[in-house]
Amino acid sequence: MKRDGRSLAHNTLEEMRILAVQRMAEGEHPNDVAASFGMHRSWAYKIRAQARGRGHGVRALRSTKGTGRPRTLTATQEQLVLRWVNGKNPMQYGFDFGLWTRNLVRELVRQKFSVTLSLASIGVMLARLNLTPQKPLQRAYQRDPGAIERWQCDTYPSIARQAREQKADIFFWDESGFRADSVHGRTWAPRGETPVVERPGERQSMSAASAVNSKRVFWFATYEGALSGELFVELLKKLMFNRKRAVHLVVDGLPAHKKAVVKEYVSSTQGKLTLHFLPGYAPDLNPDELV
Repeated sequence: MKRDGRSLAHNTLEEMRILAVQRMAEGEHPNDVAASFGMHRSWAYKIRAQARGRGHGVRALRSTKGTGRPRTLTATQEQLVLRWVNGKNPMQYGFDFGLWTRNLVRELVRQKFSVTLSLASIGVMLARLNLTPQKPLQRAYQRDPGAIERWQCDTYPSIARQAREQKADIFFWDESGFRADSVHGRTWAPRGETPVVERPGERQSMSAASAVNSKRVFWFATYEGALSGELFVELLKKLMFNRKRAVHLVVDGLPAHKKAVVKEYVSSTQGKLTLHFLPGYAPDLNPDELV
């Protein structure tokens, strides 16, 4: 029974070829060599002819990596696709959807290069370009990049320097709302059988304010209803109760934070409490965001 060489590993076939040529060079007949390896006799004559080629020798018997089907797009074209996709919005190219999909990339390639690739080929190309499907972070288009840069480079370093000089603490503040009838996350269940989670029938809700600093100090308080200036003052009094060190409190631009009653209370602390406001539409600057 003859052996099918296609079922053998490349390194095994390489060793067989080298050994077979060596044995034939020592005088063994090609038919006998082929029979000892379980191969057809033509296999021995073929590899001997390969090794006899001018300038070839054993090098011609080494395994080589298959090149496979050549890529449709050149490396330069693939880099252009990377420039078009990375950090860009599909709507900039006339599409009506704001997130990149393989279908949109395929359509863009078809428009730019008059080449139609399969979805699988598009996925392989994107992976080769080190692009992966990810859930994007949301950023409001009203953001002011200049204000954010000033906060990061100038404003906050100035606050930190002032807090060090005063031996004060820096806290970041935020408010959140919670509902008892909300189900978060996922659970496991048999395929096709949606699980049922029991929850209260009434829409019970509560609100909480919290503050956190870089020294792992965490403070929180709960309250009912919407936040007003007066309620914000009451929460600030709870935060400052029995606190010995001064506090620099970083908050967002919620209107309740800027009420006159809040300014009056902060002024009454005689420097023990100072409010600082984050740039608008920049929740990513607040480590206490939705904590």
